[in-house]
Amino acid sequence: MQTKARIFLLDDDELIISMLARSLRKDGYETHLLSASTGAVETICDWQPDALLLDIDMGEGPNGLEVLQMLQEAEVSFPVIMLTADDSAESAIKAMRFGAADYLNKPFNVEEVKIVLEKLLASSRLKNEVQYLKGSTTATLGRTFIGESQAIQKLLTNAQKIASAGVQSILITGKSGTGKEVLARNIHYWQFGSQNNFESVPYIAINCTALPESLIEGELFGHVKGAFTDAKSDKKGVFELAQGGTLLLDEIGDMRPELQSKLLRVLEERTVRRIGGKVDLPININIISSTNRDLKRAVEKGDFREDLYYRLNSFSLHIPDLKERDDDVLILTKHFLKTFASKYGRPAIEKISKEATTLLKEYPWPGNVRELRNVIERCVVMEDTDVLSADNLPLEIGGRDKLAGERRKNFQIILPENGVSLEEVEKELIRLALERCDNNMTQGAKLLKVSYDTFRYQVKKYNLT
Repeated sequence: MQTKARIFLLDDDELIISMLARSLRKDGYETHLLSASTGAVETICDWQPDALLLDIDMGEGPNGLEVLQMLQEAEVSFPVIMLTADDSAESAIKAMRFGAADYLNKPFNVEEVKIVLEKLLASSRLKNEVQYLKGSTTATLGRTFIGESQAIQKLLTNAQKIASAGVQSILITGKSGTGKEVLARNIHYWQFGSQNNFESVPYIAINCTALPESLIEGELFGHVKGAFTDAKSDKKGVFELAQGGTLLLDEIGDMRPELQSKLLRVLEERTVRRIGGKVDLPININIISSTNRDLKRAVEKGDFREDLYYRLNSFSLHIPDLKERDDDVLILTKHFLKTFASKYGRPAIEKISKEATTLLKEYPWPGNVRELRNVIERCVVMEDTDVLSADNLPLEIGGRDKLAGERRKNFQIILPENGVSLEEVEKELIRLALERCDNNMTQGAKLLKVSYDTFRYQVKKYNLT
């Protein structure tokens, strides 16, 4: 049975907490028991629980309210449930004022304790995930992977089999823009979509190249208070935040060697240790890794660990380039026309001319589905027409390569008769830089003569990741 959560029980009545701990363990919880409050705060913080059951009357040593105050001063992030034989309102008010998440009177019903725990743990997970997602964005439109070509149907069939089997480590490969994160979201849905609480099941995606090297380890593994200068409180990493759900590690092929070894340990032992921590925390998550690199070649060059490669490659899925699935180009085009018309409140472009159809199907799409999506988004926003024609498409797709090349060489931007917003021009330049550099942000920043941080901010601003 997979561990639901880690519960610390602090009560001087050993009989009660032993009975409660046995019942919790039967339900899949990991428990730690302590019957004395002296020195308990350090023990609790070192063990890093997901929730604490704390008795108010502890006999000798600090009482429960004093322990609660010390925990608040330590800025712990887990919920605390107070237990007491005193059913007066005054005790309850004090406990809640000092930061308790809930309050239960003795003798309590074990099932009631479990219900309160499940509610608070779900709320805590949601809060942690929301806090993390405030600092991240995703450009994925919907969770459906679009495609009817034979290659895509075979891919989806295999992905569904892997998801249905409950495989917890999956590798997705494919060029930039092929839809690796969309497929990851599909797998997440196939694995957890039947659960009644699916909306609260965590799905977290982190790009291994989007964060500075000095921050990526902390984002992955978290840290304890005092682990380094700016660690003013405990922080969960994404491995913990994704507990019970899915973690997508995007661009895994660019992960630093020292982090590769730590990831291998996580995959093999299913535990993580926060930076500066003393305890290995069990995790129950599905880890999906994705990359646009040839990992086998990276192993041969010494850029990627061979043991990690074979561990990841046990269950792998490869998404073909869009040029290899030309049957899907028009299907995707129609999907994006409808999607962006709805998003921007624009009149629907319901038809595609024969010439435009030919051009769309013959163009090689080096930026894959992402490039097609961006092209159609621009058409929907900028063109006032109900028929998508060749004139509405960019010069490169329209077959006017020579003119397009001259325009790039001389840096001539054509101003439409109806005008265009500067933001749209900026977004288009950033998109072109990403396409030319195969989504390498460092190279893209150099092309546009801006700092890496400025370029990364603009990419996030326009949802181009």
